[in-house]
Amino acid sequence: MKKLFASLTIVAALIFGMSMNAVAQEAEAAQVAQQEETVADVAEEAVVVEKEAVVEESFHKALKTKFIEGDAAYMSTVAFCLIFGLAFAIERILYLNLNSINSKKLLSDINKAMQEGGVDAALEICRNTRGPVASIFYQGLSRYEEGIDVVEKSVASYGSVQLGLLEKNLSWISLFIALAPMFGFMGTVVGMIQAFDKIQQAGDISATIVAGGIKVALLTTVFGLIVAIILQIFYNYILSLIESMVNDMEDSSISLLDIVVEHSKTNKK
Repeated sequence: MKKLFASLTIVAALIFGMSMNAVAQEAEAAQVAQQEETVADVAEEAVVVEKEAVVEESFHKALKTKFIEGDAAYMSTVAFCLIFGLAFAIERILYLNLNSINSKKLLSDINKAMQEGGVDAALEICRNTRGPVASIFYQGLSRYEEGIDVVEKSVASYGSVQLGLLEKNLSWISLFIALAPMFGFMGTVVGMIQAFDKIQQAGDISATIVAGGIKVALLTTVFGLIVAIILQIFYNYILSLIESMVNDMEDSSISLLDIVVEHSKTNKK
């Protein structure tokens, strides 16, 4: 009986050992497969990044080549239009976004301040708040003692001043939008003139001579139009921001006058 029990124990140990060995082999195989999959993913990502770098480098190289072929003298003027136009556009976008506030919250704070601390408390809130809406409110509330009609006129007048500040430098952006295609067309005309001059000097119409001049003409035109399109998109976006802020200024000014009228009635009682 003891021998039988020992034999069964040995057999069970062997079976358990074989099972554990099989499990270990399967785990090792799965780990190896996972490592191979990870290596394959990394290699694929590296290939994609390398392809993108090659495409970007080839694009920059092609752009540089076309810029030189299009006569650097005229292409530089188009590039300057793009640089300065974008500089003014970015400055306007930053200015408008930084001066945009929640006017409803400001009106609520002013109403609460006037009920608790009077006009001086409301003026303090306007003084510590950025943006054209707060500036208009400050100018109107500072004339509170002179009557509601004076407050209304002050709000309307200073609203025009703030509108001028919002539209500052827009004329420069529109100027560069107009200049970019003009410089491009100028390069076109000069390129055609150069082509005809070469034809006249050669005394014969050659496809190579004509193609060179036309190529310069077309490149300057294309770059000028591209710059104008880019700046026009920024210009229209800025106009949409200004339009939104002006509507907010007008609505908020009407609400401010309602608060002033209500507060003056309360004081009379």
